[in-house]
Amino acid sequence: MRVLLDTHIVLGFLRRSLVRQHPDIARHLIDPSTIGFVSVASLWETAIKTRLGKLDPGMPLQDIAGYVEALGLTLLPIHTSHVITAAEPERPTRDPFDRLLLAQCQVENLKLVTVDRALHDHPLAWQI
Repeated sequence: MRVLLDTHIVLGFLRRSLVRQHPDIARHLIDPSTIGFVSVASLWETAIKTRLGKLDPGMPLQDIAGYVEALGLTLLPIHTSHVITAAEPERPTRDPFDRLLLAQCQVENLKLVTVDRALHDHPLAWQI
């Protein structure tokens, strides 16, 4: 299964709290058949909220990309097709980062790993 991690899930990895907070998700993500991706949009959102003082990612911003890759996750860049797809109005959220993550899932044939109640029942969300 190819999955894209929602920013909240990425923060769980960064803060080393994912196993404690979401053990079922953690168990599925460490399965070798699961191929995990982290969007550059999640890193961007984390950087913005950290600089505004609204978030503590658990490590310096400049270390996050390397840490994500060291976990065996692949960074997914933002492409034009993602941005154009994100502009479609049928998404069930107004959050621009969530819309972009859903667009990336649609374009790249991924499922979104999320605990966000607004996205949990979306057809592109990963149902464990």
